[in-house]
Amino acid sequence: MVQKYQSPVRVYKYPFEMVMAAYERRFPTCPMIPLFLGSEVLSDVTSDDGATRVVERRCQVRVDAPQFLKMVVGLDDAYFIQKNTLSRRDRTLVIKVQNETYNNRLIVTETCCYSVHPENESWTCFEQSASVNVTSLFGFETIAENIGMKQYIANIQPEEVIEFYLKKLMSEGVTSIPRWITSTHNL
Repeated sequence: MVQKYQSPVRVYKYPFEMVMAAYERRFPTCPMIPLFLGSEVLSDVTSDDGATRVVERRCQVRVDAPQFLKMVVGLDDAYFIQKNTLSRRDRTLVIKVQNETYNNRLIVTETCCYSVHPENESWTCFEQSASVNVTSLFGFETIAENIGMKQYIANIQPEEVIEFYLKKLMSEGVTSIPRWITSTHNL
């Protein structure tokens, strides 16, 4: 049985552009997320007009599971592919993550979305969903899915991380970032 998670909508009382600047600060590593061991950029493509940027990263995370389960699976660290699609025009960032490690037995997916608050364009919303599906793990599928989802939920910290980097930006004097606009030469 697939385990699923859907977060409540989180609201940052900061403009989208400031939240995006804070989000970018958490790479290539993030000391506030000890399980996140690092990342490398696989591709980084910006559209000709600058409105869209797609970044693909390979991320390494420490597996946070009971030792017996790590022994059965045979790993301590895992790799995930993260694809971020930033639309400056729409003021959205969609993040899609899927495990690369052990993907023949375990499928972990996550989708996150940052977007402008529908009632206040100076605020940013964050939504997150995830699923864990163990397809073949020697009879431990349900146990592994439950443990995987519990660990996933226990390690979610985007709000604190974003708030930390927002405060860091402001302490450096960055209190606003202009919105992206279409330049006339790109029309």
